[in-house]
Amino acid sequence: MKKFPFLILFIVLANFCFGQDAPATLYHPNADAKKEIKEALVQSKKGGKHVILQIGGNWCKWCLEFNRFLHADSQLDSMVSTNFVYYHLNYSKENKNEDLLAKYGFPQRFGFPVFVVLDADGNYLHTESSVYLEEGKSYSKEKIFAFLKLWNPAALSPETYKKK
Repeated sequence: MKKFPFLILFIVLANFCFGQDAPATLYHPNADAKKEIKEALVQSKKGGKHVILQIGGNWCKWCLEFNRFLHADSQLDSMVSTNFVYYHLNYSKENKNEDLLAKYGFPQRFGFPVFVVLDADGNYLHTESSVYLEEGKSYSKEKIFAFLKLWNPAALSPETYKKK
């Protein structure tokens, strides 16, 4: 009978250790971010889109939650795919991409995730702190939708504002 508690403890520990989901890999510390952002800009120019850099890391639960939330909602997911080329820019102890963050005005000062919007020519347009998009323990669909609407290409096009 003395072995029974140890068996239960072993089963519980084994389940905890091996039953966890694999770590998320949205962010890639070894990626050549400069090259990949250039490629995103080429895609955005071809598609008439802007680029959103979601800056964070696989260590950041809010970064992972934002990605889950965004793609779980078909309206938000469609808004992103229609108007933006999306790139996950790594910030971690392995690679902080400090030169790129300096280029974009040190957006890490807002915490993570943080979003930088670029036009198709790579011009910096906006930094958005995710704090303004949060609601409870997740995010607000309405706030994210407003952010995407305010910074999509049509919102910044003079054609949108011509009198008819």
